[in-house]
Amino acid sequence: MRDRPARPAPPDRGRIDTRIVDTIDRVPDQLRRRLSLFSLTLLVGLGMSSWITRTPDVRDALGASTAGMGLVLFGLSVGSMTGVLSAGPIVRRRGARPVILVGSLLVVAGVAIIGLAASAGLAAGAFAGLLLVGLGGGLGEIGLNIEGAALEVESGRPVLPALHGSFSLGTVVGALVGIALTALDFPVVWHLLAMAAVMAALVAWATPGIPAATGREEAREAREAGAPRERRPSVWRDGRLVLIGVVVLAMAFAEGAANDWLPLLMVDGHGMSATHGSLVYAGFAAAMTVGRFSGGPVVERFGRAAVLSVSALCAIAGILAVVFAPSPVVAGVAVALWGLGASLGFPVAISAAGDDPERGAGRVSAVATSGYLAFLVGPPLLGFLGEHLGLRLAMLAVVVLLVVAVFAARAATPRPRVTPPAPPAESRARSR
Repeated sequence: MRDRPARPAPPDRGRIDTRIVDTIDRVPDQLRRRLSLFSLTLLVGLGMSSWITRTPDVRDALGASTAGMGLVLFGLSVGSMTGVLSAGPIVRRRGARPVILVGSLLVVAGVAIIGLAASAGLAAGAFAGLLLVGLGGGLGEIGLNIEGAALEVESGRPVLPALHGSFSLGTVVGALVGIALTALDFPVVWHLLAMAAVMAALVAWATPGIPAATGREEAREAREAGAPRERRPSVWRDGRLVLIGVVVLAMAFAEGAANDWLPLLMVDGHGMSATHGSLVYAGFAAAMTVGRFSGGPVVERFGRAAVLSVSALCAIAGILAVVFAPSPVVAGVAVALWGLGASLGFPVAISAAGDDPERGAGRVSAVATSGYLAFLVGPPLLGFLGEHLGLRLAMLAVVVLLVVAVFAARAATPRPRVTPPAPPAESRARSR
């Protein structure tokens, strides 16, 4: 009887099982983290669109004039800039999760306060509610972008396009609910209080899925405690980051111009009815949502720089068609190009800013701030130009910035990976 060949030794089950368990454990953690981020971003969109759709009812309840309502709305701008400018340093000291949690709770509280203030006819209370919504939205926006950029680095897959898509989805859902409740003459106070309760439930579920230390620089400073501490240069001394900031500024300007002026542009510039103007804006929001949720695979396939350049060109084509189209139907259809073009600019540029493992949080905060400056400065600038040139021609200012963004987008090319040189042949021979 012939001897059977010896069977190979079985693999080390402990080692294989450990690798498998580590991989399996990591996937649910990243999925939970991703869903938590999407839920909290959705929350901000819900809060914003809920009170926006009830703005006429809030104005009537407050008995405010147009100028008085402008002062009430100013609370949102003050809160937004305060939140954006203070978020970065807080994240570096405490991490992103506390900033996201506080920001989300402020948005919830602000929406509820707006409803209560409207029922009581208190303009100061509505101002305070909008201040809290803006402050919470600014804090949460920076924290969520920092967290999303970190998750992209860890998972190796795009996260920020869908993350911003969640905000757009929240605005669409909140707007549809608000329009329906307005048609039913549902009281503003109960609408906003109910939405605040839904948002609070989202905060309670989602917050535990956010890691505690993302963006915090305390750990690295502790490791470097033994080394002499040097003053770190500003992130804006990086020319590549400056160009990325220009892209964000232009793309945020294009998005904000539509958010603030598109319905009025279609009514005054193309003779549409107010209802049709609102429907055109809804089409823009839908195009933004589709572009952001479908953008991840596109970025993976073609790269960030190419996507940003093509997005800017698409937005330019859409805006020019809206400005110069002889037919309101053509202009309305072209708004879809505008929305698709603007959809990926902000999230993809933020992703490019966050690919530095050493200073990702500071870079994301700086670039996001430039976007918020565009959101705040854009409306009065376009209003001033529109007063003298008309709203259609005023939109050419957006086109000029987008042309600059087409060329600046090359800065979003990923940094080259530096690989250590291979050891000499002699060293390899000695190590055998």
